[in-house]
Amino acid sequence: MPKDTLTIVDNRTGKQYEVPIELGTINAMDLRQIKTAADDFGLMTYDPAFTNTASCKSRITYIDGDQGVLRYRGYPIEELAEKSTYLETAYLIVKGELPNRAHMEMWTHNTKIHTMVHENIKKFIDGFRYDAHPMGMLVGTVGALSTFYPDAKNIFDLESRRVQTRRLIGKVPTIAAFAYRHSRGLPYVYPDNELSYTGNFLAMLFKMTELVYKPNPVLERALDVLFILHADHEQNCSTNAVRSVGSSQVDPYSAVAAASAALYGPLHGGANEAVIRMLLEIGSVANVPAAIQKFKAGEGRLMGFGHRVYKNYDPRAKIIKRIADEVFVVTGKNPLIDIAVELERIALQDDYFVKRKLYPNVDFYSGIIYQAMGFPMTMFPVLFAIPRTAGWIAQWAEMVRDPEQKIARPRQIYIGEGVRRWVPIEQRPEPSSREDAVTQQI
Repeated sequence: MPKDTLTIVDNRTGKQYEVPIELGTINAMDLRQIKTAADDFGLMTYDPAFTNTASCKSRITYIDGDQGVLRYRGYPIEELAEKSTYLETAYLIVKGELPNRAHMEMWTHNTKIHTMVHENIKKFIDGFRYDAHPMGMLVGTVGALSTFYPDAKNIFDLESRRVQTRRLIGKVPTIAAFAYRHSRGLPYVYPDNELSYTGNFLAMLFKMTELVYKPNPVLERALDVLFILHADHEQNCSTNAVRSVGSSQVDPYSAVAAASAALYGPLHGGANEAVIRMLLEIGSVANVPAAIQKFKAGEGRLMGFGHRVYKNYDPRAKIIKRIADEVFVVTGKNPLIDIAVELERIALQDDYFVKRKLYPNVDFYSGIIYQAMGFPMTMFPVLFAIPRTAGWIAQWAEMVRDPEQKIARPRQIYIGEGVRRWVPIEQRPEPSSREDAVTQQI
């Protein structure tokens, strides 16, 4: 009768080990029993970038990369994007279930009453240079929130976690909008809680002299859908950061600031900016075939294609491609969309890309929409961070409650020098070419 175990034979010693299999995984600590001698540390796994290592058990997001499936708490992303709102989706991600009407009204109220920020936050943002990157301002300011709310340190108190969750989801759009206005040299616009979550954000960004800002409903809905698509995405780089930093039992503001910093990088939250730069460099539809040949020859990289998890069409990219047409009716057609569509058409017919399972991901079209809506490229990662706050705080809270979790502390394989003896500086020889190479790495 089959057993849920894995039999391992260590050819070094001839010994045989039986390791339990649970949920399609083995516990890495079970490998420590595999030794060549009593004083041997035991076997470890080597997995750079955690490409095949599960660091937690989670109930929040499910991804089937081969089939192109994304679900929040079991709900397909396609249904949520069509029928839900961002705030309702945030409730689902944080709480685990869709709200009834009474709970939704309370959740909306509890979020909106936290959209205002302390006046000293304005002064804090004013301290940044006029040309500071909005994402850098967001990272620093979110981290600074921990000094305004010392009660956030009570991470094992349920009510404290609930309050910090509302504060973060409510205040991050305000901080993001203030960062944008600061970078433009414009006065800050206070939240308008009569508007929707995304409508209020648009008002804080773009309101000028009008007494009441009325967001375009098409753009408001498009941004809401984009926020839904970006709300969570399993154990990506920034989510891993929030869990890793949070495992030290730090307050959630510091953990979310760490996640935001991880998102700042061009391989994560800045990827759609790289797509825009690539499309601008290609320049026209006529240049697409030549660009494809360059990518195949290793001269440059086809940005916005391929994904660590998805080996099929990213389901978020399909949704974004559809809402692009709705946005362009209002904003006018972004000329880069023709280049993008032609690039996708040719790439998906080319065996080079098909064999490598390189399909458009969420970043391929999102930047084109953001640009059409008037956002500068420096705001692209900020627009990612706002909706992802719900996912980060849900992942953080799940980690805090998980009795199996400990402070993150990966192992390493040491490949440096053996023991060496210190000698006075005047007795040290001139560095060899090998030593020069080593010191130049830092």
